Amino acid sequence: MARKKIALVGAGQIGGTMALVLAQKQLGDVVLIDIVEGVPQGKALDIMEGRLPLNSSTALTGSNSYEDIAGSDVVIVTAGVPRKPGMTRDDLLEVNYGIIEKVGAAIKKSAPNAFVIVVTNPLDAMVYAMQKVTGLDPKRVVGMAGVLDSSRLACFVAMELGVAAEDVQAMVLGGHGPSMVSLFGSVSVGGIPLPQLMSKETFDKLAKRTADAGTEIVNLLKTGSAFYSPGVCAIKMAEAYLLDKKSVLACAVELNGEYGVKGFYCGVPVVIGAGGVEKIIEVEVNAEEKAAFDKSVNEVKVNAEWVNAKIK
Repeated sequence: MARKKIALVGAGQIGGTMALVLAQKQLGDVVLIDIVEGVPQGKALDIMEGRLPLNSSTALTGSNSYEDIAGSDVVIVTAGVPRKPGMTRDDLLEVNYGIIEKVGAAIKKSAPNAFVIVVTNPLDAMVYAMQKVTGLDPKRVVGMAGVLDSSRLACFVAMELGVAAEDVQAMVLGGHGPSMVSLFGSVSVGGIPLPQLMSKETFDKLAKRTADAGTEIVNLLKTGSAFYSPGVCAIKMAEAYLLDKKSVLACAVELNGEYGVKGFYCGVPVVIGAGGVEKIIEVEVNAEEKAAFDKSVNEVKVNAEWVNAKIK
């Protein structure tokens, strides 16, 4: 049986992290693609040379041509300019749209059957743009944000309670940015509902830190943005697709009336399997959460309308 092929577009910090994790998990052979000569080739070779201690037979190559996306089963797009201190994700809109346009054209031409995961910021607008540029079924074009935001929330809950992060299940809705909505009633620890273990006041502080988590790391690094956690979260999505796991994950997907949203992308829980987005799950939210979600949706909509104007 032929091995799966995974293209990583963008060989920066996230791309390199994903390539290493893919080599460890052996989900398929990897091509790293970047416009900077030598970087994708060097990172691919570096990981190839470490396969013996990894007990891995994954083949990795590097390329400077988008044409090498050809035949990919999964394409994960991280290409774009990262944030610097003082910048919001929306500040990256114009420059990163230009990159998504080029990558999307290459996917449409060379890998029209791929499952496409977009990580580039501003996330909700860029995944929307990717679907419009490629014309692919929206079920096969998704954005990685909610997996990361949920993981961050789970991390902070675990730290607060002194429990294992892997025992925390968390859910975050809405756009990937300061207006994202953490759901108090949808968090559990080892199956125990979080409201039995923590006050809403404490949770609200953790939710605020979750919304600002990317900025917190940008301010600490000073020369870039988070890459380890986004990298492993994107691979979790790819794994759900490649292994038909039917994983329930928060992802940016196109909504068609769910949550009262129609025609553009926003973060909600979905089932990811071999069919891509196989189901959108509608979670019950209270009045406060619904108001916060609507506010987040309106912010996402502004960027979606900007993309529409560009494409027309």
